[in-house]
Amino acid sequence: MTRSIAIAARGLHKRFGELEVLKSIDLTVHSGEVVVVMGPSGSGKTTLIRCLNLLEEPDAGSVTVNGRTVECPSRHSRSRNRLIRDIRMRTATVFQDLNLFPHMTALENVIEGPISVRRLPRPYAIEAGERLLAHVGLTDKRDEYPARLSGGQKQRVAIARALAMEPEVILFDEPTSALDPELGAEALQTVKDLAAYGMTMIIITHEIAFAREVADRVVFMDAGYILEEQHPAAFFQNPATPRAKTFLRLMTDGDISPPGLENTARPRQESLSEIFRK
Repeated sequence: MTRSIAIAARGLHKRFGELEVLKSIDLTVHSGEVVVVMGPSGSGKTTLIRCLNLLEEPDAGSVTVNGRTVECPSRHSRSRNRLIRDIRMRTATVFQDLNLFPHMTALENVIEGPISVRRLPRPYAIEAGERLLAHVGLTDKRDEYPARLSGGQKQRVAIARALAMEPEVILFDEPTSALDPELGAEALQTVKDLAAYGMTMIIITHEIAFAREVADRVVFMDAGYILEEQHPAAFFQNPATPRAKTFLRLMTDGDISPPGLENTARPRQESLSEIFRK
């Protein structure tokens, strides 16, 4: 069965001053697909996902999210601004620094977007927020402030907050970069659970064991280009480009994969559609 296209980039270019960060990027991600983006620092990975949800507007090319396309560059107008807002509403991003509100509890962080952006009634938002915190294993942290949460717990609150917007695509930028291996395994397990539920995701990561297990496809970037796209087994066993071979050799020597990922699964919770349907 042919899956619909969830998000697509065509001919993306992005420049910051004299530095061209993205160079003619083409990428298609289908509904329910998990695409892992790998590559060395400075290869353009973070800029790519910021362009996909139009937090950064590309200098050239187009971005399509579930049939809604923004061409760049184009003249700003009310209709174009509405289209960009619609695309941002259909995507959610979990960045490295998380950006949790320090003066809000875990639950308040989760429900802020649905109340202020989606205009959901507060009782409905609270009910859904509580179910989302349960979904990521944080029921008992409902009323804790970020300062009292571990790094892995903060990461899971950020994931619940992203899910609260009912996105069609979630973009992750190094979901475990600031965490020690044990806490990183907790956060990666939550992402793995989302993959099992069929969430469309684009994930920047250096975690080879995780990428091998969760990805439907691995995209390798360097110097602003996509150099190759392969199934994880093919990419990790026999990358097509010398640059990817060098990258993987260095990553394997570093042995940064989190321990025990396969053993950290929590009991299966209700599906995401069930969470929002209640």
